[in-house]
Amino acid sequence: MSPTRTSDVLVVGGGIIGLVTAWRAAQRGLGTVVVDPEPGGGAARVAAGMLAAVTELHYGEETLLGLNLASARRYPDFAAELTELTGHDLGYRACGTLAVALDADDRVHLRELHALQQRSGLDSQWLSGRDCRRLEPMLAPGVRGGLRVDGDHQIDPRRLAAALVTACERVGVTVHRARAERLVVAGGRATGVVTADGAGLGAGQVVLAAGSLSGRLAGVPADVLPPVRPVKGQVVRLTMPARHGPFLSRTVRAVVRGSHVYLVPRGNGELVIGATSEEMGWDTAVTAGGVYELLRDAHELVPGITELPLTETLAGLRPGSPDNAPLLGPTELEGLLLATGHYRNGVLLTPVTGDAMAEVLTTGALPEVARPFTPRRFGAAVRTEQPA
Repeated sequence: MSPTRTSDVLVVGGGIIGLVTAWRAAQRGLGTVVVDPEPGGGAARVAAGMLAAVTELHYGEETLLGLNLASARRYPDFAAELTELTGHDLGYRACGTLAVALDADDRVHLRELHALQQRSGLDSQWLSGRDCRRLEPMLAPGVRGGLRVDGDHQIDPRRLAAALVTACERVGVTVHRARAERLVVAGGRATGVVTADGAGLGAGQVVLAAGSLSGRLAGVPADVLPPVRPVKGQVVRLTMPARHGPFLSRTVRAVVRGSHVYLVPRGNGELVIGATSEEMGWDTAVTAGGVYELLRDAHELVPGITELPLTETLAGLRPGSPDNAPLLGPTELEGLLLATGHYRNGVLLTPVTGDAMAEVLTTGALPEVARPFTPRRFGAAVRTEQPA
């Protein structure tokens, strides 16, 4: 099918990454269309919203750290700009993170992480167990020590997604509420997509930003199909009591028997507990085991959580990549760009991704901070087929 309508940029995927790309592209004067049946949905509905460039540092991810820090620095101005444009409260809080150890092995692990943070030039402070409980009195008495990171902040991803939908509307982005079924390739370049409702949408440039689904768009040549896989995460939401003051004043996280758990207190009284990490293909079922493990581990960390009302359980799919880092910019197929594979850092990387994609869409070149994350760093050999 030949495209019936043409834009400068067509973004496949209306999650936070697709929306921020469309918003920033339209601000640069590009006629922009987003294709998604439910813009503002996706993994952001499940994400906890930790902006944790420091406490999310992992061995071997020092290059990704640079991108994470660049995005974290942008967040205050980004949030203020988005709020001013849309009137939305994003739930942005500069409240810091406390990572704690519950036993001797955890304490050794946390000490090693602290050393890695210091070698990387990051600002984190080691605290005794007593100091941790002084900061957060609801912590379990057995906490052995912790890391205080005031530079790690948080945002409400659902509010962020809703604000980005509004921002796109304000700058003239067209939203086509249908699923993209197939990429159209003509003359050796991407020229648009065909949607599930039969529309043919043409574009000068196509950005594939469909999260974990990015590797499943028909019509994309095998050698440029992004090596993105779904990684399941389950979360639990509770309600904190308003009458007794703050249950927790900042994000608290730990490793409990080898499993990562975090508790993110929102300003509106919600407490988000997550997140499992499961290689389960496309399964998004909430399981009794997943919920049990989250509540069990959170209870060891903060015993009082078992008295709180349970308001929601949910599961979603993170877009994982072979090196846990995003794929940003042009592919080997002319006219096709990627903005996907953000894995556990999608919310954190929203500002820098929007800026990077707007830059490459208007100038043809990625900004320096994003160049290590070109899709061209992967060959076709790393592509793995995902079952339906």
